[in-house]
Amino acid sequence: MRWIFLLLVVLNAFYYVWHQQQAPLKPKEVAATTLRQDSGRDIQLLSETDGDQRRAPVVEELPADDTCMYLGAFDQRSEAEVVEQRLISLDINSEVRSVDDQAGVDYWVYIPPLASRSASLRQLRELQARNIDSYLISQGDLENGISLGIFPRKDSAQSVIQRLQDVGYESSLRELPRAHRSYWVRIAPESRRLADDSLLEKLAFDFNGLKHQLMPCESIASSE
Repeated sequence: MRWIFLLLVVLNAFYYVWHQQQAPLKPKEVAATTLRQDSGRDIQLLSETDGDQRRAPVVEELPADDTCMYLGAFDQRSEAEVVEQRLISLDINSEVRSVDDQAGVDYWVYIPPLASRSASLRQLRELQARNIDSYLISQGDLENGISLGIFPRKDSAQSVIQRLQDVGYESSLRELPRAHRSYWVRIAPESRRLADDSLLEKLAFDFNGLKHQLMPCESIASSE
């Protein structure tokens, strides 16, 4: 009986060990294993997503720079061309531009055309006989009229009109805008970076205080 009892004890011990080896994983281990599995399923390649879900990078188009640098102003085109050639020799894209600015008003005294050219010529001879400077107008809307001079001051023109009236001649006055043409050297936008401060200072020294300014490229549109 003792051997049977010992045999049962040994069998129970083996059964206990075998039962422990077949037991389920602990809760923490099960949770960790599940998390790793779920994480593996959540990983997805970018190529596997729908095209509509992928947001393309936003690319903003910058406006084209249409600002030019202008150097000037010059009274003579030849002076501007000297600067232009110096810039071109430095691979700076440049060109000469001209602009006409109103520089004041002149006052033109004249006698309107008479009924015929021959009548205007007779009147012209009368004026010249009185030592009044006068010329026959050969073209324009006052053709065959008589010009009595162009004056920079209005009071001077009105004085001539009064003297003519005193001797029996009626004359008229017309204002003529006085234009002044100047020349500028325009540097294209892609070359502005080459016209640095040191170059501008040298040009200002060589060309008697040459000025520079930034303006839209078509601000000075007229060219020759």
